[in-house]
Amino acid sequence: MNHLSTEKSPYLLQHKDNPVWWWPWGDEPFARAEKEDKLVFVSIGYSTCHWCHVMEHESFEDPEVAEFLNKHFISIKVDREERPDVDQVYMKSVQAFSGRGGWPMSVFLTP
Repeated sequence: MNHLSTEKSPYLLQHKDNPVWWWPWGDEPFARAEKEDKLVFVSIGYSTCHWCHVMEHESFEDPEVAEFLNKHFISIKVDREERPDVDQVYMKSVQAFSGRGGWPMSVFLTP
């Protein structure tokens, strides 16, 4: 079940009809990941990001991709404009590991 339909962020609402079972950032998806023994997939972007829309269309609207994510991960969608604190933490991490970063940003976490 996708949990974004009651969010206020325009970016999160753009993803409310994706077949991916998105969660907004919060404690509940991490607790669920721990309970279900799944990794966490975090996707960070913003509403005016061209490549974020491309990724949504090419990946998150694809039933096969959604099935894989739903089966193996708890997926969290973050609007970097709504949660700059979360964006900053993971952007610094991505840049430290890869030497570059940008959006959409995808990170995989343990619960």
